[in-house]
Amino acid sequence: MTAFLVLLLAYTISQFDRGFLAMVAPDLGPDLGLAASDLALLSAGWFLAFAIGQVPTGLLLDRVGPRRTVAGFLVLAALGAGLLGLAQGFAGAAAAMALIGLGCAPALMGGLYLFGRSYPPERFAMLSSVMIGLGTSGDLLGSTPLALASHAFGWRTILVGLALVTLAAAGLVLWLIEDPPRLSDPSKGPTKTSIWRGFAEVARMRALWPVFPVVFVSYAVVIATRSLWVGSYLGAVHGLDPLQRGNGTLAMSAAMAAGAIGYGPLERLVRDPKRTAFAGCLVTGLALSVLGLFGGSSTALAVVLLALTGAAGLSYGILMAHARRFFPAHLLGRGVAFMNIVFMGGAAAVQGLSAAFVLGTGGLAPDAVYGRLFLAYGLALLAATAVYAFAPRKPAFERPNAVDPGGMEPGPTPPPPACAPAAPGRGARA
Repeated sequence: MTAFLVLLLAYTISQFDRGFLAMVAPDLGPDLGLAASDLALLSAGWFLAFAIGQVPTGLLLDRVGPRRTVAGFLVLAALGAGLLGLAQGFAGAAAAMALIGLGCAPALMGGLYLFGRSYPPERFAMLSSVMIGLGTSGDLLGSTPLALASHAFGWRTILVGLALVTLAAAGLVLWLIEDPPRLSDPSKGPTKTSIWRGFAEVARMRALWPVFPVVFVSYAVVIATRSLWVGSYLGAVHGLDPLQRGNGTLAMSAAMAAGAIGYGPLERLVRDPKRTAFAGCLVTGLALSVLGLFGGSSTALAVVLLALTGAAGLSYGILMAHARRFFPAHLLGRGVAFMNIVFMGGAAAVQGLSAAFVLGTGGLAPDAVYGRLFLAYGLALLAATAVYAFAPRKPAFERPNAVDPGGMEPGPTPPPPACAPAAPGRGARA
């Protein structure tokens, strides 16, 4: 329980970090002389660095465990927050945002790694959904509370405080987290090739190929809406003041938290992560499409559709639970990290494309610009969901779970095929 709470704190900070820019942008942008497209690039840089950070995250989780991995990266995030508080222009802000994104890379992965090592695969969806749902409170803090705090203290003071809180979280991880017993890697070869071999094995799993498109798009369109466009959309299209924009953002963030937590019990009821995630992605794609077509006509309708997008759209944990079924134990860290590369790479790509889209539609009225943007998000997700329909529900071949009381897999058992999950150990309690 202690490990769960400490890693939950790290993930909550990560959630705050990926969404705070939308709320401080009205003050940060003018102070640094940045346009809306510049702010979009800052946010895209956060997600790109986060995605790149999954490579060392996966390797370090499998090699040294979550304790030093999460704590070390959090120190980088704290440094980035401090540098952003001191930034004087785009270049400094971009470097700081990239450093924050890199530092947040293992915040959730450390928890998922412990869940995968400590519990059977069928409990992974529930635990990850609870972690993601509770951690989304960082989004809640990054809405109305952040808008009020930024107005009262200034965005630079907020960033200094964030740096101190992040450093404290790193200290708690080092103090309270215990790494699970290390597993031998049957695929480990010469140093120059073994570094990438695990990622390559995951990429070659054909069962996951129909999963990759929906993973690339599903989280990207939701987080781009929440972290980048929701505030400016409610202001430019519906004429809401800063506090009202914060309340609208809060409604979406609260729905995201409730939806993420609700996915766990829903999956237990359905007993199938694929069908659960498929339904959620379908609802999200339809909500975004309707928002694009009709959201400009009514503020109430727009807020309801944004909340529905948030509630149904945080299918991250269930999609990860579906993919986790295909990972053997010795590739668990690199497997979840690889999937997170796809998730966050999609977020970076969508936010970068969003910035280019906004720049290319400067002559249109705001309701037309955002209408086309949200419609494009919805149609892209619906197309990816259609591909996901062809993904297998579970591995074609499974072997019995056989774990000794010490939490280590039996030594003489040969490595499982790429499509079959191995039994997790019980080395650490989450």
